[in-house]
Amino acid sequence: MTTTYALDIQGLSITLPNTARPVLHGVDLTVAAGETVALVGESGSGKTLTSRSALRLLPPGALVEGTVAVGGDDVLAMNAERVTALRTGTAAMIFQDPRAAINPLRRIGDFLTEAVVLPKVMSRPDATARATELLHAVGVEESILDKYPGQVSGGMLQRVMIAGALMGDPSLLLADEPTTALDVTTQAEVVALLARLQQRFGTGLLFVTHDLDLAAALSDRVYVMYAGRIVESGPANGLFAHPRHPYTAALLASTPRLDAPAGRLLAIDGLPPDLRTELTGCPFAPRCRQATEVCDRQEPDLRSIPDRPGHRAACHHSDHLKGFEASKAIEGPEGREGLEGRAADV
Repeated sequence: MTTTYALDIQGLSITLPNTARPVLHGVDLTVAAGETVALVGESGSGKTLTSRSALRLLPPGALVEGTVAVGGDDVLAMNAERVTALRTGTAAMIFQDPRAAINPLRRIGDFLTEAVVLPKVMSRPDATARATELLHAVGVEESILDKYPGQVSGGMLQRVMIAGALMGDPSLLLADEPTTALDVTTQAEVVALLARLQQRFGTGLLFVTHDLDLAAALSDRVYVMYAGRIVESGPANGLFAHPRHPYTAALLASTPRLDAPAGRLLAIDGLPPDLRTELTGCPFAPRCRQATEVCDRQEPDLRSIPDRPGHRAACHHSDHLKGFEASKAIEGPEGREGLEGRAADV
């Protein structure tokens, strides 16, 4: 039986002008109906571009390969009319900064209703009624409809953004770091709200974030992205408890925690690879204390982890990282010398 996903990305590669390599390279990612999937990684890893491809919001001059299917229909093959219908009904995005995404010169009521009124999806009275219903769902009174964005707080405006994304009753919701611009208390409220709404409306949710704690709390499955590639994926609990890629482990080790030992916070050495430079071997190898010669010359495939259903990692040494301590991904006491002899076993 073939599964129809809310989002099904297969072999997605995107190359931009004046770059030496693809910004996204062979990305495979799925979101089932009613499922919450997190996409995590450092800034610049390709998370936002991956999510925006679902709405065909691509940079000028982008060369695209692969398929991006929403509800079984390939977005990349749609004509302009179908793309408009997609953006007003089937899929919607919550952007990270509501003040940059909502016109400050228009009333909030206009922002909420115009996306369904202008393409004649709903009449204005029906749209206003729908907006009022969704505002109540996100904990906001309908009196906000007559206000301007500058008259409400950032947390309140993000709730408005979420309500606006649900106006067309989408089957797919794309949340691009929706809590980044909010204080810690408001972040928790918005995350809890997203979880409740996702369960209530049965919407597939792709949650883009660099906050691993949020990803662990909210998601069913997680994809870890580095240099435009998926380097690890799997169920959230198992992936974060037992990472099998050094990059995932390094992200976990460098996450601030209240119960962490006193001292300087661990950090990943080096920088992500420059788009103007071609890559050979594993893209994380120059920053990885566990890398060996095979990592420098051969890019690893994303392969299944034995005895861990749905868990995959793109690492030559994933079999040797069972029980791996996250801090070793940064401190690397074993290093290249210790793992060099294992390369022949990979």
